[in-house]
Formats: sequence, C-alpha cells, structure tokens
Amino acid sequence: MGSFKRFRDAAICVALLAIPFFFLNANLKDPEHTNALDRTVLTISAPIQMVATSTARWFSGVWQDYVYLVDVKEENDRLRAEDARLTEENRRLRYEALENRRLRSLLQLRERSGGELIGAQVIGRDVSRFFRVTRIRLDRGERDRVRAGMPVITSEGLVGQVRRSWGRYSDVLLTVDRTSAIDVVVQRTGARGMLRGTGEDDRYLAQIQYLRREDDIRVGDLVHTSGLGQRFPASILVGRVTRIVRREFGLYQEAEVTPAVNFSSLDEVLILTEGSRERSLVERTGGDVDAPSGEDL
Repeated sequence: MGSFKRFRDAAICVALLAIPFFFLNANLKDPEHTNALDRTVLTISAPIQMVATSTARWFSGVWQDYVYLVDVKEENDRLRAEDARLTEENRRLRYEALENRRLRSLLQLRERSGGELIGAQVIGRDVSRFFRVTRIRLDRGERDRVRAGMPVITSEGLVGQVRRSWGRYSDVLLTVDRTSAIDVVVQRTGARGMLRGTGEDDRYLAQIQYLRREDDIRVGDLVHTSGLGQRFPASILVGRVTRIVRREFGLYQEAEVTPAVNFSSLDEVLILTEGSRERSLVERTGGDVDAPSGEDL
C-alpha cells in the first residue's frame, strides 16, 4: 500500500512537470507539423491560457490601480503640505506688511509732530459687559516723564489723554468716556463744538455739543481737535460724523461721532509730551505759547 502511494505521488509529479512541456512544445510547433496529440494539447490548453491571461490582466490592472492610488495619495499629501506652507508664509507676510505699515505710520506721526513722543505699550484693558474697552493701561509712567493730561494718539487719530500716572504705569481716559471733553472743529466747514464721550457699553461713540444751529454739518464730515485750550494740539483726527441731531427749538444742534481709533485693537500708542504740545501751539499761533489762543466754549 505504501509503495502504491509513493508510485502515485511520483506519477502525479511527473505529469505536472510534463504538462507544461507538452503545452510549450505544442505551441512552439509549426501548425503544419502538429500531430493529433499536439492538437489535443492545444485544444485543452486554449481555455486554460485564456483564463490565465484574463486573471493575469485583472491582477495587473488591480496592481496598476493600486500603484496609481498610492502615487495620487502621495501627491495629494505633498500638495497639502505645500499649500499649508504657502498659507502660513502668506499669513506671515501679511502680518509683516501690516506691522511695517503701522510702524511707518507711527514714524511719520512722530516726524509730523515736530516734538518728542513717548512710545508706550498697552498692557491692560478694562472692558464693559459687551466687551467694549473702557480704559487702557500703558507701560509708561512718571519715571518716563509721563504726566496727567498728556494727549495719547496713534496713527489713526486721538485715543484720549493720560488720566493718572505713577511709577512706570499710566491710565488713559478715552475720548468716548463720559467724563472726556475735547474742543473740536469740523474739518469741512470749521464749525466748532465740544466733543463729549457717551460712555455707552455696547459701542464706541462721542457727541459734539454746542454746535450752532446754522452750522453746516453733514454725515461723513471729519472731526479734528481745534487746538484751543492748549491741551490737545490742533488737527489731530478724532472721528467722523455719523448722525445729526437737530431739535425743534434751541440755539444748538448736536452731532454723533464715531471715533477714528478702534480701541479694541490698540497695542501701541504715542504720548505727546509738553514740548510737543508747546511746539504745535507756537506753529499754530505764530507767537508765544502763552498768547491767547481763542475763547473756549
């Protein structure tokens, strides 16, 4: 029994080895010299070759699709990484451009002032329940020659004035604070009035009071400091008229003003020293700083 099994296994091995030889021999022969055995082999092998070829093509297609998808994924990963890099670089360049523009504006403001300006960083903010800034704190104080009443500005316009100063710190009274009062002029017509903050929690707003009823005031007019009172130099932008309030009776009209400065985004400011204000007053009056500058409202 064992001998028969070994004989059977050997015969199967020989057959498996011989079949490819017969297939190859039959396929390589000239059709005119094939015998009956060759034709039988070709007849049997044809379907097998067709199935094998189809299977090989299918596996080849699957492999090519796999390789293609792997290449596409790698390319997509590379493109995503490149896009992220370019996005970050673009963001950095935009930030640097804005920073350069801001620094140039501050430098030009320093040159236009003709006097000494003290640069300061905003290190603290008080905010309302609607997240509007109501007070800012600066990193400059008495040790830096900062005194109460000194104007605080940016390249956008007037921020307010120093309310108190101590050590290396100072607090700023904003133009929109209800206790703030600034003599202003409407640039287009020269109409004068007193700008007072409304102190509202949900928006930044000030109001020009004591405008004569006959004064020509329009929405969109720019409002600047008048320079009267010797506290604020003339021609500092304060804001823009957004609404006119004319009552039926009375000698005066009022105008609501939206500040030029966005108090929520303040990071750096400039403080005008006494020398800067005196120089501005001399240039405006053409004389001594103690000369009368006009009658305050």
